[in-house]
Amino acid sequence: MQEMKTPKKSLLYYCLIALLIIMLLNIFVFPLLQNMHVQEVSYNVLLQMADDKNIGQVEIDGDEILFTDKDNKQIYTTGTMNDPDLVQRLYDSGADFRTITTDEMSPLAYFLFSFVLPTALFGFFGWLIFRQMKKRMNGGANPMNSMTFGMGGMGGLGSGNAKVYVKSADGIKFSDVAGEDEAKELLQEIVDFLHAPEKFRDIGASLPKGALLSGPPGTGKTLLAKAVAGEAEVPFFSISGSEFVEMFVGMGAAKVRDLFKQANEKAPCIVFIDEIDAIGKKRDGSLGGNDEREQTLNQLLTEMDGFDASKGVVILAATNRPEALDPALLRPGRFDRRIPVELPDLKGREEILRVHAKKIKTAPDVDLHKIARTSSGASGAELANIVNEAALRAVRHGRKSATQEDFEESIETVIAGYRKKNAIMSDKEKMIVAYHEVGHALVAAKQTDSAPVEKITIIPRTSGALGYTMQVDEADKTLLTKQELLNKIATFTGGRAAEELIFGEYTTGASNDIEQATKLARAMITRYGMSDSFDMVALETVSNQYLGGDSSLACSLETQTKIDEQVVALVAEQHKKAYQILSDNVSALHKIAKHLYEQETITGEEFMHLLQSQ
Repeated sequence: MQEMKTPKKSLLYYCLIALLIIMLLNIFVFPLLQNMHVQEVSYNVLLQMADDKNIGQVEIDGDEILFTDKDNKQIYTTGTMNDPDLVQRLYDSGADFRTITTDEMSPLAYFLFSFVLPTALFGFFGWLIFRQMKKRMNGGANPMNSMTFGMGGMGGLGSGNAKVYVKSADGIKFSDVAGEDEAKELLQEIVDFLHAPEKFRDIGASLPKGALLSGPPGTGKTLLAKAVAGEAEVPFFSISGSEFVEMFVGMGAAKVRDLFKQANEKAPCIVFIDEIDAIGKKRDGSLGGNDEREQTLNQLLTEMDGFDASKGVVILAATNRPEALDPALLRPGRFDRRIPVELPDLKGREEILRVHAKKIKTAPDVDLHKIARTSSGASGAELANIVNEAALRAVRHGRKSATQEDFEESIETVIAGYRKKNAIMSDKEKMIVAYHEVGHALVAAKQTDSAPVEKITIIPRTSGALGYTMQVDEADKTLLTKQELLNKIATFTGGRAAEELIFGEYTTGASNDIEQATKLARAMITRYGMSDSFDMVALETVSNQYLGGDSSLACSLETQTKIDEQVVALVAEQHKKAYQILSDNVSALHKIAKHLYEQETITGEEFMHLLQSQ
């Protein structure tokens, strides 16, 4: 889709320009015209002209003396001196003491500069405003020559800010969107209706008025909406929810009315409202609520009820917080469809990587399936970033195409940050980190139902990690058993257990491991029903599931105390288990840690070879 751009100048803009020009004329031009015949001279000239009796009029004003010649054709100015006889001398020369005005501009010039010029300026800017309004009115029905549209209010405060996209040769299609087959299938019906509405009308079916795309950031919600418009080849209005919110009450509602009016004129078309939660939050009825936002929401609800879906106007919206939207906005008849746009699975990640890999030059040996396996949990935007980082790394190293090494390093860059160039660790710190990371890997390898180790490194990263152990499952897992979760907790504690076993002391390097183990143990007890004491009782609620998942406990203080006790006991049990695994395999721990200390990075294959050769 191609955005049509037309400059937009408001009435306030032209008025400000006109006022600026008038101010500049008054400050710089008019004073010069008025004072152009006043000549500054020395005090000696005044005395000489007084002696020659050649002074016509004179005015003494503070530190300045204004005087004219005998014919009053030239005005002179000079400063005052300590001269007690000056007044008598001027009187004797025949001077006339009176106020001298320097505004000696001719009546015609005065009329031109004080009246004609300002009037001409305002008339010119008025003509420009009329011309712009006429163009807007003549071009309002044609989506090819309009980007912004509005009510023409003062300063454009009541105007809509939607961008209009129309068909172009490089428009986005469904083929450009990978990894979201279910969402594309649901949206395909909207495209079919816009192409052949009679097929649906014959059976009595009506087009859904709206579809809500919800999912984590970066999963391609906006891209899907543009792809619908690209497939249907209809105008596509795009606006963000925050653009409806104005400082003045009522302006957001005016924008909504204007948007739907223009959409009805250009039907069939698609209206896309991004981040709709900015205006669609639940109305809680509190006195401190945002009246402007609620008025805008009410207007949106009214407009969605009032427009005729048979014309082919489809409302698409996207949000990361569907649970925060007002129920009145989500009911059938407004947003009839809820389309989840989730993080892609293994097959979807591979398809997305292939789409983006077509845009760069890749080496023949690049295995995108392996990259997809390694990038579990990545969104479409993150996968695009991984491909771009691989291309940038290839350029930095002087290669003509991106290799498998570039892709693998780009994944680490996205996950853990860039390698630190100036990070200097002492030999002791480096050895501690080596044992710490091998402790994670060894505990994972010695447990069943644990993901295989893919890579171990002790190279510091810009994210703050001094090293990390990467585990990669052969396939994506939707369900995790209790034993698999316990194994994960044991693996998290493996680094600290290795430090205790080998060095007999603690370091701060396990802070992130402790956080992850505690979070997982608490979820097992409060959300997953994996506690013998509480059975299948939900003790914690999660909100904003797509934005980090904020959690809050829903139980009494006594129950919270019991939860804390069970979390501590669960983590301690797995910590003890990890310590025992490392104690039973301490020789392998020494051997692999020494190898990692020397090499700094080892692959999963090298790790397993060293472990099995022990």
